[in-house]
Amino acid sequence: MDPAPADLRSLDGLLDLARSASPLFSAEEPDGEAVVSRLRTTLGVLPVPERVSPEVVQTWTAGGVDGTVLRWDVGVGAPSEGWLLRPAGVTTALPGVVALHCHGGVKYYGKEKVADGPEPAAPGALAARSGLYDGVAYANELARRGYAVLVPDAFGWGSRRVPVADMPDRVRAAGHLAATAREAETGKTLDDPARYEAYAGPLEDAMAKLLGILGTSWGGAVAREDAIAVDLLASREDVLPGGVGVVGLSGGGARAALATALNENVRAAAVIAMMSTLAPMLDGYVHKHTWMMMNPGIGRVADWPDIAAARRPRPLLVGYAERDQLFPPAGMRAAHELIAARYAAAGAPQAYRGAFIDAPHSFPPDLQQQTWEFFDQVFGV
Repeated sequence: MDPAPADLRSLDGLLDLARSASPLFSAEEPDGEAVVSRLRTTLGVLPVPERVSPEVVQTWTAGGVDGTVLRWDVGVGAPSEGWLLRPAGVTTALPGVVALHCHGGVKYYGKEKVADGPEPAAPGALAARSGLYDGVAYANELARRGYAVLVPDAFGWGSRRVPVADMPDRVRAAGHLAATAREAETGKTLDDPARYEAYAGPLEDAMAKLLGILGTSWGGAVAREDAIAVDLLASREDVLPGGVGVVGLSGGGARAALATALNENVRAAAVIAMMSTLAPMLDGYVHKHTWMMMNPGIGRVADWPDIAAARRPRPLLVGYAERDQLFPPAGMRAAHELIAARYAAAGAPQAYRGAFIDAPHSFPPDLQQQTWEFFDQVFGV
């Protein structure tokens, strides 16, 4: 008898029971529109404003990029902030791409992990960038290439993070213990960003509970605000009409997959190091992942690759890191085969590109280059 998947130990029978109730990780070819409808309902995506009017906070020019700090009201909590990056001196309309930062276990910073702004990047942001992006501020690289790139903070990150003072008592108590233990271990006083991360970890589960009783979810809250950012960029006069691209690594890849499934203004998507069929994920991988991907009920919507491919034949690139410690190799290969089959059945096999690289969980420069070439082809740059 095969051993139970690691995430189901002591829960013998649960998987079969769940499958007996209704289809789970369905292998039947689903209708894309049906997947989108189930996804929207399952995530509990709340209404998106028809239009937002961003405030220009600051402008700067550096490293061949003209940058603008934008701030806009998302209707929940503090305003969201994002950076709009364009090639320096170019005033004509350009193709647009929304760059979606990762989770990375770092919530104090959001957009700073993938982009250089008006001030030098802080050490914590540089550390996150070094480990996952080979130190490259890829949003600026893409802007220099000839794109208008919007880099928004996700719900719960950066300008959208929850202040410690507003966290539940239980979360603050757990965060204080974690911060104190870390200081005792290192013999150093934590700075504000590092201290915040001690609280942000337990907050994620508490926030998921709160969002759930309100009929939404982490994935739904993030997808809603990403939709606002996509619509904001797509509606600008200095961005070419016809929709924009989305790109992200890891949690940002989950954001890109959800954005392309849920938004009509997405023209092409690049999902980096965030792809596998779901069944193999039960063998010790589920708990390594963010609520942005592992939302309650997501297995009833469709398999994860079917969610990413729901808008086929919309162009889609998926980057697979073959030494990714967060995904099973068999699940990645199965996802690639499934997406390729869906696109072939839609009569557009060339619209899907699966890029396998010999790398750990990351978005290194060689895969960045393949992704920019993918966007160049889509937008005719």
